[in-house]
Amino acid sequence: MRSLDAETLNFYAAEADTYALQARAAKSKRLDPFLAALPAGAKILELGCGGGQDSLVMLTRGFDVTSTDGSPEMAKQAEQLLGRPVAVLPFDQLEERDIYDGVWANACLLHVPRPELAAVLFRIHRALKPDGIFYASYKAGMADGRDRFQRYYNYPSRDWLISQYAPLGWSFEIDENIGGGYDGEKTEWLHVTAIRSA
Repeated sequence: MRSLDAETLNFYAAEADTYALQARAAKSKRLDPFLAALPAGAKILELGCGGGQDSLVMLTRGFDVTSTDGSPEMAKQAEQLLGRPVAVLPFDQLEERDIYDGVWANACLLHVPRPELAAVLFRIHRALKPDGIFYASYKAGMADGRDRFQRYYNYPSRDWLISQYAPLGWSFEIDENIGGGYDGEKTEWLHVTAIRSA
């Protein structure tokens, strides 16, 4: 399994300094309700932590956070912000079982090749405790492709995402908004909040 495309990893290796400095400030509109649904001090796994801004918010609020990124260069950027180790963890190497109260995957699973997403979702489901909460966001579309930086995106439709989540028995909801990203282009985003069945 290859959970991240080589050209996409090359982009983050080359642009790590700039990407981190562009300071994706933590997006409280999504992060706040995610954290509010968790018990105090909950154990959270962040996948694709980028520059570490969301992890910093979680740590500041007293959560037990494991910060990870698939790019060694981005993990180093996050370590500088957080002052603590950040693991390099490709999504297909997540092996924990029944460990986390929450998994936060903001704008990262959108790089997983379409044929691999269901297997990655299975690994996340397995890593969560029963009733654990999982958030992920995706740039919407109808077919996979690349942006102007040659980063791979799975560009899912709402129906396609449902087909990937439903077989695992998640209780989930999907909402949509128009937003941007590093490329500065407006796009439709799909936000999935899922709960592992008890």
